[in-house]
Amino acid sequence: MPTSKKEQIIFGLMMCTGMVVVMMFFNLWHSGLLGKMSPLEILLQFILCFVIAFLVESFIVGPVARKIAFSLPFDKSNKILGVLAMSFFMVIGMVLIMSLYGMISAYLANQLSGGSIFHTYLHTIARNFILALPYQLIILGPLVRYVFGKFIREKATVVVS
Repeated sequence: MPTSKKEQIIFGLMMCTGMVVVMMFFNLWHSGLLGKMSPLEILLQFILCFVIAFLVESFIVGPVARKIAFSLPFDKSNKILGVLAMSFFMVIGMVLIMSLYGMISAYLANQLSGGSIFHTYLHTIARNFILALPYQLIILGPLVRYVFGKFIREKATVVVS
C-alpha cells in the first residue's frame, strides 16, 4: 500500500506501534510483570522495544519478508494474497527476532526461570505467534491499512493534485 519511502516509514511506524503495544503488554502480563512495573518502567520498556522492533522490521525482516512473499507463485495482481503472504512472513520474522529480544531482556532482569534456553525460546515463539498472527491479520493489519489509506494516502493524493 505505501508507494514512497516516506509512506513506508509512516506505515511501518503505525504497524510497529500497534504490534509492540499489544505484544509487550501480553508478554508482561504472561510473565507476571505487568502489575509489578511502574508506568515509567512500562513506558521505557515500550520505547526500547519499539525502537528495536522498528529497526528490525525496517532493515531486516521487512526486506526479507517482501523478497520471500513476492517470490511465491501466486497471482501478484491479487492484493489480498499479497497482503496475506507479506503479513505471514513479517509475523514469522518479527516473532523469531522479538522473542529473542524478550528473552534477552528477561535474562538481564533475572526473570528467566531455570530450564533449557532453547525450550524457553521455542515456547516463547509459539506463544507469541499464536497471538501475533491473528492479531495482525484480523485486527491491526486491516485497521492500519484503513487509517493509512484514509488519512495518509488521501492527504498525499490531495497535495499532489
